[in-house]
Amino acid sequence: MSRPVELRRLHGHDPDGEDTDLARIPLDPPRTLVYRFAEWYSRRSWGVVADPLAAMGHNPRVLLTDARFETSLKRWNKLDPTLRALAEMTSAVSIGCSWCVDFGYWLSTNAGVDPVKLGDVPRWRDSDVYTDLERQVMAYAEAATATPPTVTDEMVAELRRHLDDAELVELTMMIAVENVRSRFNSALGLTSQGFKDRCEIPVP
Repeated sequence: MSRPVELRRLHGHDPDGEDTDLARIPLDPPRTLVYRFAEWYSRRSWGVVADPLAAMGHNPRVLLTDARFETSLKRWNKLDPTLRALAEMTSAVSIGCSWCVDFGYWLSTNAGVDPVKLGDVPRWRDSDVYTDLERQVMAYAEAATATPPTVTDEMVAELRRHLDDAELVELTMMIAVENVRSRFNSALGLTSQGFKDRCEIPVP
């Protein structure tokens, strides 16, 4: 006999008190050893169980592979952290993944990236807070995220005036990685968990 499935994850309420978010997969996966360890790690690191982790918990091999990959990404260090954060945020915004935008803002702000730059990513063409290189990186991230990609020889040539080959490769791969994250989360209906709210100063 199958257990009842409750898909809703309470992240916020509308004025009538109803849940506002609906995932497309249960966020209470089987409590395998792999999932229980990942759940512990998530609570210890971020204070909550991340919804993408809970979704992946239905397939322990996927969860374990993703955890190993994300852990290895932390050791990549060729690219400037701000450029990396802006590239990831631009891709997430382009795809429309509110979970990645929310979590990315919180994580990058805690790592010392300027929150004003992160907050202006959705309107980066009209914002005056970015350097020329940062604008080139965001344009590249948008073009690489498009389906099909719209990257041009000129874009890459301009980036290579400022980045060496190792940095360009890392930038390009981080955009691809963010595409994987954002498309996975968006397809399964995973939305913001309120990470960004922890960065904001409460209004008295």
